[in-house]
Amino acid sequence: MNTLFAVVAGGAIGAGARHLFNLQALRMFGPNFPWGTIGVNVIGSLLMGVLAGLFAFKADLSPEWRSFLATGFLGGFTTFSAFSLDAANLIQRGDTGLALAYMGGSVAMGIGALFLGLFLVKAMLSV
Repeated sequence: MNTLFAVVAGGAIGAGARHLFNLQALRMFGPNFPWGTIGVNVIGSLLMGVLAGLFAFKADLSPEWRSFLATGFLGGFTTFSAFSLDAANLIQRGDTGLALAYMGGSVAMGIGALFLGLFLVKAMLSV
């Protein structure tokens, strides 16, 4: 239960940080490109790499702290950080082809699923 609370708390803080980052990017750069989204995705991936390195080589953090930071905060800040870690793990273990399939499939299926959702709502509202 403590780990679940850590994830929930970290997720709330991460989502709030993402929202504030997006607002600031909108103020600074305008609405013509999703700078806030790309910013949190890149920053989240960088932070996930730092955390993964610390967890593997240095830091002796409790499962609650690991869950708070990686799954909670970074998961709330961006789920792209988990995607990046999964892809990196596949590449590091030598499964480059599988990693490329995972990356391409995730992006293509994610965008396809979004369009499917839009289509379904449009179809249901047209009835």
